[in-house]
Amino acid sequence: MSRTGLDEGPGAARYTYRVRLSGRAERALLREWDRCRWVWNQCVVESRAAWRAGERIGPAVLDRMLTGWRGSRGWLRAGACVPQQQIIRDFGRSRAKAIKDIGERLPMRRRAGMPNLKKRGVADLTLNYTRRGFRLRDGLLVLAGGIGVRVVWSRGLPAVPSSVRVYRDSLGHWYCSFVVPAQVEPLPATGRVIGVDWGVKELATTTSDAHDLPHPQHGKNASAELARYQRQMARRRTPKGTPGSKGYKRAARRAARQHRKVQRQRADTARKWAKRVMRDHDRVAVEDFRPRFLARSTMARKAADGAIGAAKRELIDMGRKHGRLVVLVDPRNTTTDCASCGARTKHALPLSERIYSCTRCGVSRPRDKNSAQVMLVRAGFVPAGADGVRPGSPPGSRAA
Repeated sequence: MSRTGLDEGPGAARYTYRVRLSGRAERALLREWDRCRWVWNQCVVESRAAWRAGERIGPAVLDRMLTGWRGSRGWLRAGACVPQQQIIRDFGRSRAKAIKDIGERLPMRRRAGMPNLKKRGVADLTLNYTRRGFRLRDGLLVLAGGIGVRVVWSRGLPAVPSSVRVYRDSLGHWYCSFVVPAQVEPLPATGRVIGVDWGVKELATTTSDAHDLPHPQHGKNASAELARYQRQMARRRTPKGTPGSKGYKRAARRAARQHRKVQRQRADTARKWAKRVMRDHDRVAVEDFRPRFLARSTMARKAADGAIGAAKRELIDMGRKHGRLVVLVDPRNTTTDCASCGARTKHALPLSERIYSCTRCGVSRPRDKNSAQVMLVRAGFVPAGADGVRPGSPPGSRAA
């Protein structure tokens, strides 16, 4: 079981479990996915046609279209309506996110193709059920249509779930992810605060030396074995349009297993570090860093291996779980400001300059440590842990 972040809203949490399927249940889920995939593809076709005509189709219109599709197609009506309705909701969120993220940067012909079609055997299988589409009966998850799923209950649910997502990963393993109301588990007060600055050499530099997070390099450690599997895939690749050989599929599965191992190692490292930070501090000032621009730099590979975004998300989620105050600080000019007097350098500091020296007050400290201290100043947590009282937060910071 894994408890992932509060990705369903500030008052909800996800609890994910492995599931065991009989052959009959797996075939039933695959048939449900074929129907939902067809609904998604129809939404893509209708959305593209409306976009070219200068219009935009909303979820309400697609819901009415779904009623017509089910009325004229018996094979579609044979499936449950709940996952088909939810795939329309997923389509609406995916389209809104694509338009927001990319917007005017892509020409019309490419924007009209978002989201993409889901191809059979390629798209990730995922089925969503709201409360009226499933029930828990004697430890068995019964989905709409009478599909029984046996859950590996490694830990009990803290509350009645409001929805469940059943999906299959790249290794063929099945999971179910329940959304439940978030339960706050308060920790004893410590009266201490901490500032966190993200980096590449050190994944997280804090105002406390004992809580710095060095770069774990999980991807680098697994790169040799992963490269071997990828070379096997390249040698065994078949011509386009023909099914892959058994050897190719076996190599692809091994590569996917290696990727999954690295992903879990990163999540485990970030979660344990976030737990330790929250256990020892009442308030945390975190740099609201968005590492997307690093993908176009020479540090792209090392930044991706560090998974700064995952560590930041785990820190925020752990703060919500334990009732700690987490403040996201605007990262602009945090490397050029002095944490002691607030003076700002007249030029940007090169990455090779690792010691920050203030020309006004004369203070000299490591560059990342100075940035972490700036987080505390901007969040209003100064003096750090002296009395446990939070001053008013200045502009440029927000509570997570």
